[in-house]
Amino acid sequence: MAKFVLICGPQAVGKMTVGQELAKITNLKFMHNHETIDLPLRFFEYKSEQRIKLTDLFRFSIFEEVAKSNLEGMIFTLVWYFDNKEDWDWVKRIKDLYDENNGEFYIVELETTLEQRIKRNKTENRLKNKPTKRNLEFSEKELIDSTKKHRVNTYNGEIKNKNYIKINNTNISAIDTAKIIKEKFKL
Repeated sequence: MAKFVLICGPQAVGKMTVGQELAKITNLKFMHNHETIDLPLRFFEYKSEQRIKLTDLFRFSIFEEVAKSNLEGMIFTLVWYFDNKEDWDWVKRIKDLYDENNGEFYIVELETTLEQRIKRNKTENRLKNKPTKRNLEFSEKELIDSTKKHRVNTYNGEIKNKNYIKINNTNISAIDTAKIIKEKFKL
């Protein structure tokens, strides 16, 4: 019975770093969302149909194979715009996939201040693992603009999933955040 841990929240909240730390203290495999974005970007523009199609194909192929495997499960990161029905539907597709395969589906929502996110946008780990974020002027503008255009965190009680936790990680290290997640969900 594979587990799927979705770590969501706005850009530069710490999803990848927390996911990396959670993978170290569990038997879960880790994949951050940019791993499936960056490869097609070598061929196609960011907003192109081809890039979007390939990213979705890569992700769901991996999700499905893990759900059907003997692996303990996986961790995946996502910027989820809570005001966008397509994002809700996309997350439901993952949950349905794991439900159909008798898996377990968990949602971890991270939140922090915009100021903290702007600082984290420049961290060595982020820039090393996310080539598209190395243009700091562009990525900071995207981070700020998305906060103005979309709702990047939930309202209280909005997510009804039984395996859900919301963590304000402004003053909590990635290691300690991972420990909170592991303990909460008994991973």
